Amino acid sequence: MTKRSILDLSPAELSQNLQELGQPKFRLQQVIEGLYKHHYESFDRFPNLPKKLTETLNDSFTLDSVSLVTSIRSRDRKTEKYLFTLHDQHKIETVLMKYDKRNTVCISSQVGCPLGCVFCSTGQMGFSRNLSSGEILGQVLYIMRLLENSSEKLTNVVYMGMGEPLLNYASVMESIDRLTDPALFNFGARRITISTVGIVPKIREFTSLNSQVNLAVSLHAPTDELRSQLVPNNRLHPLKPLIAACREYVDTTRRRTTFEYALIQDINDNDLQARQFVNLLKGILCHVNLIALNPSKEYPLPGSTRDRVDAFLAVLQQAGIPASIRMRRGIDIDAGCGQLAQSQHSE
Repeated sequence: MTKRSILDLSPAELSQNLQELGQPKFRLQQVIEGLYKHHYESFDRFPNLPKKLTETLNDSFTLDSVSLVTSIRSRDRKTEKYLFTLHDQHKIETVLMKYDKRNTVCISSQVGCPLGCVFCSTGQMGFSRNLSSGEILGQVLYIMRLLENSSEKLTNVVYMGMGEPLLNYASVMESIDRLTDPALFNFGARRITISTVGIVPKIREFTSLNSQVNLAVSLHAPTDELRSQLVPNNRLHPLKPLIAACREYVDTTRRRTTFEYALIQDINDNDLQARQFVNLLKGILCHVNLIALNPSKEYPLPGSTRDRVDAFLAVLQQAGIPASIRMRRGIDIDAGCGQLAQSQHSE
């Protein structure tokens, strides 16, 4: 029988489990500290737990919800991609990106993705299932332990890996609640970003929380006609209600929205489209991240040339839209946005 990951238990469920085992109330805090504060990899390392309880926990649970299959590092050594297997043998990918003062993990929320964006390898592989909150947190915990082994810390978490986070809303928000809970991971909400292609009702639900978690929305086109070709979800959630939901997010939280735009040569990168994009975003507190589309085996068209990216950026900046060109990371190991597809690499 496969042991359940203890990360799939909420603190309330963990408390009930310990009570059923006849443990005093203070045991909960000991287990929580070992799991969420010290990131122990074995129940045997938890101090003050009686031997019988340690044996029971070992028999019933695992401290991990993901198991490493393989990893690969980019040539510049700044990006590493991890292929994990789950309890049912499904696989997901997670990416660690190292910057001068930041260590950012890009985590998955689904096995595959149901949205089918035409230029995205994950979207083209189809959808298998949602991840549990424990499987989401397992990716973060693995990276935290890894960094701690070299006396480093995780500084940022982005829900930008495989899947559409807002289509797995309950598990994603449960994972964020535990990440930001001062009694658990105590990770700053402002260092967490949810990236979505735009599930309007869920953006509104997220807005109602008035959270400090950042919102990033992948647009990739300034008109419904073009966006529906690139991002089929646009037919269900077109630009007008999507942008309206983003404005509501800004008005409620007083936090800016980040808009992601992948530039595809001669598809969505001309001056007229840049001006249309300016009109779309007029008056909204935001920042635009531009990036030349990362190469994909499933999509034949190339990302825009640097000249086209620079020209598009200039139009936005001249109109007063805060924008920058996002640094491309891990392209040589298929670890960039839109490239994750359960590939089995080895160094």
